[in-house]
Amino acid sequence: MADDVLAAVRDLVPSLRERAAEAETQRRVPDTSIKELEDTGFFQLLQPKAFGGQAADPLVFYTAVKEIAKACGSTGWVASVVGVHPWHVALYGPRAQQEVWGKDPKTRIASSYAPTGKATPVDGGFRLSGRWHFSSGCDHAQWVLLGCLVADSEGNVVDMRTFLIPRTEYRVDDVWDTVGLRGTGSNDIVVEDVYVPDHRALSFGPVTALDVPGHELNPEPLYRLPYAAVFTTTISTPIVGIAEGAYESYVAATTERIRVSYGQKVAEDPFAQVRIARAGSDIDSCWLQLTRNIRELYELAERGAELPTELRARTRRDQVLATERAVGAVDLLMENAGGNAMRTGPNPVQRAWRDVHTGRGHAANDPERALLVYGQAALDLEIQDTML
Repeated sequence: MADDVLAAVRDLVPSLRERAAEAETQRRVPDTSIKELEDTGFFQLLQPKAFGGQAADPLVFYTAVKEIAKACGSTGWVASVVGVHPWHVALYGPRAQQEVWGKDPKTRIASSYAPTGKATPVDGGFRLSGRWHFSSGCDHAQWVLLGCLVADSEGNVVDMRTFLIPRTEYRVDDVWDTVGLRGTGSNDIVVEDVYVPDHRALSFGPVTALDVPGHELNPEPLYRLPYAAVFTTTISTPIVGIAEGAYESYVAATTERIRVSYGQKVAEDPFAQVRIARAGSDIDSCWLQLTRNIRELYELAERGAELPTELRARTRRDQVLATERAVGAVDLLMENAGGNAMRTGPNPVQRAWRDVHTGRGHAANDPERALLVYGQAALDLEIQDTML
């Protein structure tokens, strides 16, 4: 059944590609694209079976994301981010899951995880206020996940939690106007003194320890994967997909292009040929490493085995380097795409170039932080970073 979803997503690729310019102009993914993806069952791939989802092999999900991103970077980014949130909600207790999906199993969730707001403990829960940035696809969601630090009465940080809030209790501020990933609609979420019950405030500690209340209802191996691996791969995969789409567009255009300065077909230029080889190899390497790591983690989860620190650290290493290599590959192609590629307009290589550089700025793509974790694990040192 999950393979049927992937096949249906691939059938949508031409129409998603046609709407890429519309997504940029609107600064959000067109409603038609979201509806078409919903109809394929894409947004239910990582949703628990208890609420009509497939709890599918995550490689099917990431492969579908890559195909979408090849056609339209913004749509791929939103599909990946919004599509992964059912996985996170599945970690909450049954009561919270029922509130989200009980009336409508197709309910979509957005997020902003950076802890920029304020959470004050009160009887039975928390009072939440603040502004959260970069909530991709929030216009298409009915709930939102918001990260926030929790302080005690003396102002000392004692916990970090993710708060689950319905659309009726927050507002979206339209502030997203960027050079790349323009169509993601990554606007601000504003919350003004909202009560959030304790069952909708999931502590990050149990999530990292792979011991969450959602396991009571959702025994599938998908929900035994590490948060860091799932979410950072969710960010890198569309970037790799964008790079692959740029590569295919560049090769197709190069077969017809004439370099006026030299009176030469660009396809006959050995230097262009070498760039194609380098870019293609880097993009392949990205994908092979990303999929290898997720496959190994998922196979261990299926067996109920421990997920070793070394593998979790390698997943972070390869994820962040996948983004770095994908950006470098697009740069390599863009440098040889000619002056016309820099004109404003629907040039797919130029759009990819803007998109991958914008996506590179996401916190998950901080190379030094992720590589430090891997180096510490390799040297058998204590790892302080919770994103493991």
